[in-house]
Amino acid sequence: MCAGPPTEGAAPHDGGAGNMKFAQIIDFETERIDEVRELLRSYEEQARSQGRGGAPVARTLLKDRANPNRYLAVVQFESHEAAMANSDAPETNELAQALSALMTRPTAYTDCDIVDHQSMR
Repeated sequence: MCAGPPTEGAAPHDGGAGNMKFAQIIDFETERIDEVRELLRSYEEQARSQGRGGAPVARTLLKDRANPNRYLAVVQFESHEAAMANSDAPETNELAQALSALMTRPTAYTDCDIVDHQSMR
């Protein structure tokens, strides 16, 4: 989704191992999830076809079982710097504006460094 700007500030500390992967958790509510998903699909397709650098590398959309209109999107980037570059892209700003019109409350963003990721298969 990556519609929100990653928080400015100090670069993530990675113990000297190179750029740390970055994820943004986007907490939102909508009654129009099909329209949200279509906007995301279109945005992601455009990013792939343009080979846009800094674009997200993965996205997971979660639905809250206790609140059927609440969703969490986990958007992953190669680095915090890539997320910042993506945030500055005009296409991302257009997406953010279109998505905000579909929300029933203000969206909350949480910026995270990925310190461990394991596939369980």
